[in-house]
Amino acid sequence: MQQDASISSIRREYMRESLSESDVHSNPFRQFDRWWQEALKADIDEVNAMTLCTLSKEGFPGSRIVLLKGYDDNGFIWYTNYESRKGRELAAHPKASLLFFWKELERQVRIEGICERVSPEESDAYFNSRPEGSRIGAWASPQSHPIESREILDRNLAAISEKFSDTPIYRPPHWGGYRMTPVMIEFWQGRPSRLHDRIRYDIQDEEGWKITRLAP
Repeated sequence: MQQDASISSIRREYMRESLSESDVHSNPFRQFDRWWQEALKADIDEVNAMTLCTLSKEGFPGSRIVLLKGYDDNGFIWYTNYESRKGRELAAHPKASLLFFWKELERQVRIEGICERVSPEESDAYFNSRPEGSRIGAWASPQSHPIESREILDRNLAAISEKFSDTPIYRPPHWGGYRMTPVMIEFWQGRPSRLHDRIRYDIQDEEGWKITRLAP
């Protein structure tokens, strides 16, 4: 197969900003919050979309987009079906990675860490804040499991809607949140000629975070 020149010629220069050790906050969560606020102001579509990568029992990485639903000094939170592929893989191997790509700001944030389920109370609170259709959908879909046809979902949806027609829709036991506690956070700022700025934070136990510049 010949290389497609129309693909190989796609490129752009990154010219917006720079990033230096003197610019960043000593705490990576404060630095993330700084970039997060700037991303919100930039009106980025699906600004909270992030790539979650988990590891299968065969050693294959699996990536998909999930949505950030909260962050603080304890980590980054999202919600999903615990019986989905990512849920099963996190149960067996809780180390994972997250990636934000904010192309409008020419920025990436890479995060590696340990994942654990949030408390049932946190999952309940978020579940109850979701639209009715999303709450019913969490019951209706056996996420990541094979189904014979779309009609399976339609039948499940009708049955669940009937079940909760006169009662509150409570959270399914197989659905809830995860929190990733980071051990590494990298901030990437695009620069001209592919000489990008990369600043990485690595946890050093009681010593806090070590800040390192990486070659692009």
